[in-house]
Amino acid sequence: MTETVVEAQGLTKRYGDTTVVRGIDLSVPQGQCFGLLGPNGAGKTTTLRMILGVTPRDGGALQIFGVDDPKQAHRIRARIGVVPQLDNLDPDFSVIENLSVYASFFGLHGTKIKKRIQQLLEFTELSDRAHTKIDDLSGGLKRRLTIARALINDPELIILDEPTTGLDPQARHMIWARLRQIRQSGKTLLLTTHYMEEAERLCDDIVIMDNGHIIAQGSPAVLVQQHIETQVIEVRGMTESITINLDTFPPCRRQQVGDTLYCYVDDVRPLLAHLESLDNITTLQRPANLEDVFLKLTGHELRD
Repeated sequence: MTETVVEAQGLTKRYGDTTVVRGIDLSVPQGQCFGLLGPNGAGKTTTLRMILGVTPRDGGALQIFGVDDPKQAHRIRARIGVVPQLDNLDPDFSVIENLSVYASFFGLHGTKIKKRIQQLLEFTELSDRAHTKIDDLSGGLKRRLTIARALINDPELIILDEPTTGLDPQARHMIWARLRQIRQSGKTLLLTTHYMEEAERLCDDIVIMDNGHIIAQGSPAVLVQQHIETQVIEVRGMTESITINLDTFPPCRRQQVGDTLYCYVDDVRPLLAHLESLDNITTLQRPANLEDVFLKLTGHELRD
């Protein structure tokens, strides 16, 4: 029977008169990658901080590893690894020194932890950088070291706050591969990200938050199936001159974003044939994805 690592009921957080997390329910099973998505200000980071015990909740129940006792927060954190949104490595130390010092915070010393550090360096492909100073590492190497550091205490739950932001595709794919390996080893991952492709590739289950509420939950495939048409046609060019008679074609939901017209349909053939007959436009047909769901549910406007 699968255990529940994080269980929240009615979780609430207020700052003054502003409620940023509005009575949400969460259940994160052991051994899964659970995604927490939402635009800026949705309440994701505050939720993570409450799970970590660094921000007190104002309402609701929250059990981590079956424990709901703020006095046990330090013991719970000893079973958690954290990859923060921004790297906070110590620039005065080398790669291996960063890992050694961080291990000491958990009371880990001696031969056993040296072996653990070597294993993590190999796992993140940093063995040849063991004695390199932090300022001499690329962004991708720093991110890999931050992940290695989060694993130093052999945690049962790893919380990752936008783990690949700002990385090039090669570094991102390498980190995805390592995170899949971590999950396959039986660890539980709790992930926030603004990369919908990342969530689709890694997450077993996802909640989408907005304005402190959970507005949708399911696997990536289920969310697409439930909330969006199966096909998307992106139209660029003279979109203002396009006339589409909705009585002539199958139902088509349209969204103009900048210079691109998005047409969401289930039967793509008649509409695509019509669009391809027009001049001064470019079309791209693709399957609907998680990003389409995200934008439909949370809107296209920019958030601070």
